[in-house]
Amino acid sequence: MMKVKSIKMSKKTHPTGDPKFAVMQAFPAGISAEEADPFLMCDHFGPTLSTGRETDPDKFPVGWHPHRGMDILTYMVEGGGRHADSLGNRGEFPSPGMQWISVGSGIEHAEGGGSPKGTTYLGFQIWVNVPSKRKMDDPKYGTEPPENIPFLSNLPSYPGVSARVLAGTVVFPVADSKPITAVGPFKTVQEVQIVDLMLESNATFVHTLQESLNNCIVYLYKGSATICGGKVPTLHVIHLDASDPTTRSITFTAGADGMAAMIFAGKKLNQPIAWHGPFVMTTDEEIRKTIEEYQSGRFLKKRAPFDYKRIAAFPKKEEL
Repeated sequence: MMKVKSIKMSKKTHPTGDPKFAVMQAFPAGISAEEADPFLMCDHFGPTLSTGRETDPDKFPVGWHPHRGMDILTYMVEGGGRHADSLGNRGEFPSPGMQWISVGSGIEHAEGGGSPKGTTYLGFQIWVNVPSKRKMDDPKYGTEPPENIPFLSNLPSYPGVSARVLAGTVVFPVADSKPITAVGPFKTVQEVQIVDLMLESNATFVHTLQESLNNCIVYLYKGSATICGGKVPTLHVIHLDASDPTTRSITFTAGADGMAAMIFAGKKLNQPIAWHGPFVMTTDEEIRKTIEEYQSGRFLKKRAPFDYKRIAAFPKKEEL
């Protein structure tokens, strides 16, 4: 069983600068980005009652903004997701589903407004760092509906346990049978594992990490639990010592109200982090260059050959 390094409360932040839009941030507000390596950010939003779907196809609650140098996942546990980007992608997806971008050399995107009026939305935006030599790769994109995300429930070895595998490879033990291997659809540059784990009241589970993943953080977003002997209340994040290749197990015991938690395990980059708003590079000089390119209109290295911010400018099907 892994040792507990720390247990900390997540903190309320306003990632867009709008005081009306607050999230609970597990990292870097709870645990620093250096400690979370290779993970940069986990924003937990909701549960919030939706005021209605956005009907204007060119309007998004989180307006157009750039990114460079990280992989981004938007995971909707409840509600609907909606997204547009500078590659010309536009789409919506139901929950539990997700949209991801390996932003590489740079993208612009806008998001939100996909949940019908009166429904609740809840989800996460997660940033994963990438090696310095891969930060200027061409951007890549994917939208994953619920059926594309491996979901395991009530395994014979662990009744009352469900898991949704978002990224990486996970091996689940099964009594008197071959283990089940699941691979998440979020394709990150750096090796990681991200799992949404749900336990019913007082259920137990032992999760095992592969040796290559030498950092692990668990964020409890519902209920309470004992994790590797540490008492973890809701909205708290626990940092585990995954550095010992001979100690790979994480033990979970849910409290009386059950629990839901995000497991973040990854292989550390051990590289400097130069971070300015939506840009994450390795040096301050790279950040200065990125800002200069953005301000001068030379930011996007790969983009759609039309005005991607206006649906009316998209090529008609017969033009494709």
